[in-house]
Amino acid sequence: MRRGKEARPVDGMVIPAAGEQDCDVPPHVLFGVDRLCGDLSYLGGARRVGLATNDAARLARDVSRRSRVAMLDAGVPIVRLFGPEHGLGAAAADGASVLDSTDSLTGLPVISLYGERLRPTRESLGDLDAVLFDIPDIGTRFYTYIWTLYHLMAACADAAVPLIVLDRPNPLGGDLTRAEGPLLEPACRSFIGEDTIPVRHQLTLGELARLWQRERFPLASLHIVLCSEWRRSMSWPDTGLPWVPTSPAMPTFESAQVYPGTCVFEATNLSIGRGTDAPFQLVGAPWLDSGLVLRELARLVPGGVACRAVQFTPATPPHANVVCQGIHVSNPDPAVLGIVAFGLLLLAAIVRTHAEHFRWNTYPTAANPSGAGHFERLLGRRDIRGAYDVAPLSIDVERVRAWTTTADWSARVRDVLCYDA
Repeated sequence: MRRGKEARPVDGMVIPAAGEQDCDVPPHVLFGVDRLCGDLSYLGGARRVGLATNDAARLARDVSRRSRVAMLDAGVPIVRLFGPEHGLGAAAADGASVLDSTDSLTGLPVISLYGERLRPTRESLGDLDAVLFDIPDIGTRFYTYIWTLYHLMAACADAAVPLIVLDRPNPLGGDLTRAEGPLLEPACRSFIGEDTIPVRHQLTLGELARLWQRERFPLASLHIVLCSEWRRSMSWPDTGLPWVPTSPAMPTFESAQVYPGTCVFEATNLSIGRGTDAPFQLVGAPWLDSGLVLRELARLVPGGVACRAVQFTPATPPHANVVCQGIHVSNPDPAVLGIVAFGLLLLAAIVRTHAEHFRWNTYPTAANPSGAGHFERLLGRRDIRGAYDVAPLSIDVERVRAWTTTADWSARVRDVLCYDA
């Protein structure tokens, strides 16, 4: 059978050459880390390397192997680790400050980039020849791993240390027609949104890094080790690879799939199912009339909804250990409505039908200790909340589609794309 040709480096980027494959043989997607472990020349001769990673970073070839262990076994000279939100173990609670530590698997020092600091100091980079980044992402602007990359890239540019991104698929796929805003306004910048990108951006981390090199950090020395056999049309199930939880509340692809639309409920007094086996797939409260909400939602959403009424008991606030009446959220037909727009319509349905119970909540985190303005930080706009407060009956499908437009996003990122459709 005929396989794809070997990859070749082009202009500092690792770009796979075009190749053919028998149509009856499914592609075997490999991550950047798999390719690095097989070819240390991607390090460019670096002898002391830092690595930003966590326990969710595994090999595509062997999901039981943590990438940092595989890299060390392959001879990558890692001397220091950097950990994002949720820590190296990818198990710390959402928003919880994480301390520096020592990795029990490798004995390497771990510098936390979520707590006392959000970006590495010049001193922690000064003795390194390169920094590697290998952390799985879920393709949503307010999931903080991309901003760890953003801050790391800024620090590496400032310290003149090359950054090598070991790319991974975007689990939500790369079809740019499915990108959804709102686009972030500069006034709403925070650690859940540092740049003017959509909520659902449809890029890989490597592609985001290329965008930021062009627009934000032109002095950064950036190299990408691309995935092989991944195409923009593929979402996570199409890879044939098992899902590894990327954080405590992201145990399945199904949770990641609806997260861009339901995470907005973090800013309210409704539970999103944290502490159940379906976080972000559940939205509810003890006072919610699920049937009433579903009927209102059916009037708002073209073609109706596939959601259903459920009961669940979350283990974490709000409503910890209290039975909640709720909605099990199904991903809408993308030809009809995007998940971000759907989440905003679900919020409208709940505000309309439960005005006497609904409240906005603060959401304290290490990056935002007061927890104030969480809804605005999530959506990246300051004007949308007012519509729910003053005129929820004015919110309809056309209005949320206007909120979630991505303007010229496709044209803006066309030159940084690394993968075919």
